[in-house]
Amino acid sequence: FREKKKLDMELYKRPSNSTPPPTQLNKIKYSGGPQIVKKERRQSSSRFNLAKNRELQKLPALKDAPLIDREELFVQKLRQCCVLFDFVTDPLSDLKYKEVKRAGLNEMVEYITHNRDVVTESIYPEGVIMFSINLFRTLPPSSNPTGAEFDPEEDEPTLEAAWPHLQVTYYNFLDFLNTFFPPFSIFSLKSHQPFISIEDPRERDFLKTILHRIYGKFLGLRAYIRRQINNIFYRFIYETEHHNGIAELLEILGSIINGFALPLKEEHKMFLIRGLLPLHKVKSLSVYHPQLAYCVVQFLEKDSSLTEPVIMGLLKFWPKTHSPKEVMFLNELEEILDVIEPSEFVKIMEPLFRQLAKCVSSPHFQVAERALYYWNNEYIMSLISDNAAKILPIMFPALYKNSKSHWNKTIHGLIYNALKLFMEMNQKLFDDCTQQYKAEKQKEKCKLKEREEVWHKIEELAKHNPQVIPMAGGQKHHYPIPLHCGTFASRCSRE
Repeated sequence: FREKKKLDMELYKRPSNSTPPPTQLNKIKYSGGPQIVKKERRQSSSRFNLAKNRELQKLPALKDAPLIDREELFVQKLRQCCVLFDFVTDPLSDLKYKEVKRAGLNEMVEYITHNRDVVTESIYPEGVIMFSINLFRTLPPSSNPTGAEFDPEEDEPTLEAAWPHLQVTYYNFLDFLNTFFPPFSIFSLKSHQPFISIEDPRERDFLKTILHRIYGKFLGLRAYIRRQINNIFYRFIYETEHHNGIAELLEILGSIINGFALPLKEEHKMFLIRGLLPLHKVKSLSVYHPQLAYCVVQFLEKDSSLTEPVIMGLLKFWPKTHSPKEVMFLNELEEILDVIEPSEFVKIMEPLFRQLAKCVSSPHFQVAERALYYWNNEYIMSLISDNAAKILPIMFPALYKNSKSHWNKTIHGLIYNALKLFMEMNQKLFDDCTQQYKAEKQKEKCKLKEREEVWHKIEELAKHNPQVIPMAGGQKHHYPIPLHCGTFASRCSRE
């Protein structure tokens, strides 16, 4: 039976060519440092309204009941499953009756799977009531303080103690959605519940599947669901910066965006600019970045005219002091450049490569390395080659300087490769940039030498020509006169 349910869940998933990245993210690993001991797996439980009478009587099996009585028996089992049990304060209590409920839930799943037209109009409302009682509950306080970043590699997720019953309830919910097409008003009262923020990743995965299924079935709820997701993002970005289900919501959106009709509505474009791009500035970006990048690229594949505002938005939110986050931005930027139109590339290439020049000069070797890997991308190199006259003068100073001064030898090799490719593109332009760079460096040396000479003269003048300034009490003290550089320079020239 478990193997069968596993197969059923696989059938719920979308085809691989339109599937956003999985919600789990492996962050950049760094060598060295103290070894971190993983935290113990935590268990928590939502606040359920426990029933006073929890003594359940085992009902007859559905398959053994007369056909005429099965609908009524099914309703009785649904009502019996509305009884809630304690899994936290006294997990060993009511074991017999907990098993009766679990067996009843499993039996209904199996019965729906093996029989057609089981869920009727009279059964469906009873099912919705059962789902509401079991699934909609008061969530426990967050185990992470506000703003604390959850690390999938180091932190164990908080698991729901009542999962033995919740899991089978979700299987029932999915089967109900697949076998019956109810009026959307049944869901309109409960669809605002914030359960996608539950900490248990197993439950979030079910909720992701259910929300996506509801979005696909109930056309009248689509705009409402998108609006609610947008509101969740706004609150997450500008108020709380804490939500456990952002990755799952973005995964759903990746599929939704993929199905947008062309031309894109203005509403959808505004959602990209005001809803998705600001998600890049949240400090917990690493938890949901693959899904976010997928959504952004999907928009650009739909409408290439959005490239300029997207690139400028990324440059606006570019991290200044968070190197791992900067690597994520570079990863996303390469995905965007893979689908960019040459006509759109021309509009953003100058500010883009000014930022890449800063990345190449970064003392953090992973940032510099990731930026230099762009020169291994054939499509990006074709874009650079077509616009070398603009790009090479921007990149050359950073490449030439760091080819000798960067502390990491791997970076030296990557810079040498980039310079070699530039030289092969346009030898004359490369030579011109080399001469211009050397001339600029010579000017800087001359200015530095003049500055040192001026300060040396200031010191000498201060030593030999002090001013006597009277102080309180009749004492006298010698201070050098602060001279304006221009005044001093003219005086020095007269002497």
